[in-house]
Amino acid sequence: MSIALSLLDLAPVSSGRSARESFEASVVLARAAERSGYRRVWYAEHHNMPTIASTATSVLIGYVAAHTESIRLGSGGVMLPNHSPLVIAEQFGTLETLYPGRIDLGLGRAPGTDQTTMRALRRNAASADSFPEDVLELQGYLNGESRVPGVQAVPRPEGGVPLYILGSSLFGAQLAAHLGLPYAFASHFAPDALHEAIALYRETFKPSEQLSEPYAIAGVNVFAAEDHDEAVTQMKIAHRARTRALIARGPAGGDLTDEQIDLFLASPNGRQIASMTRCTAVGTPAEVRDYLKDFAASAQADELILVHSAPRVADRVGSIELTAAAMLGAGTP
Repeated sequence: MSIALSLLDLAPVSSGRSARESFEASVVLARAAERSGYRRVWYAEHHNMPTIASTATSVLIGYVAAHTESIRLGSGGVMLPNHSPLVIAEQFGTLETLYPGRIDLGLGRAPGTDQTTMRALRRNAASADSFPEDVLELQGYLNGESRVPGVQAVPRPEGGVPLYILGSSLFGAQLAAHLGLPYAFASHFAPDALHEAIALYRETFKPSEQLSEPYAIAGVNVFAAEDHDEAVTQMKIAHRARTRALIARGPAGGDLTDEQIDLFLASPNGRQIASMTRCTAVGTPAEVRDYLKDFAASAQADELILVHSAPRVADRVGSIELTAAAMLGAGTP
């Protein structure tokens, strides 16, 4: 079975670089994915993380859409409890009106940040409890069947905006199955419940107007290079940078040396962080292809959303193109 490939871009801000440079890199990556045959590019909502610039997800989607031609673009995801469903419907209705047939709306219920920032977002910790109702309210606005009498989202796109439920637990799987929506599992950083969640989703799926059969997407990290050792080096650098960000959530993380990071990851306290990225394909194109095919079959995934997070933009582009050539038979420029 052919496996669709997509790209998850966190718009990372490297040390010594600016957010603007990160956004320009996002365009470069999206164009590489477009010409290489990837199906979509998604951007994730995170807050109060100096190393991630995709906070205003809908704005970034619009910027990249204006600089690409055909690839689908969307959120992976918008953390719906941080927002009113009406505002998100207005934002994504606007995007779909401007770029018809190209916009996805992936929805999650996590805060995408820490407790203090949750309060700054004016979010109540109980907001996640109303996530199912908020999804239905949002869907109603986008479909022109508002659940709030007298209120409609303007503009409402003619073709609608497809919804996706994101998650890393059984809750999201059950909700996506009940609503008949595609389900995307965040196995690129929270892989523990991957197989159980997708199996549950497939077993309990109910057809809907949007989707007649279950459709599952699984996240996986990828470091592809012509040389195996080079791919491993890129992976190590990226995983260290990620660990610094998780430990410090700020500039202080840069004070930790590579040796200190490696010792921490090997310690009992660090093994949990290390295990978060165990769904990782690394090596030559052939090695990456073999891993991804086995991963997709094991996870029962219809589509893989790949996180190419090599430190340099050129290496990320190379990883995108090499993976596509190996998996899809796509040529490189």
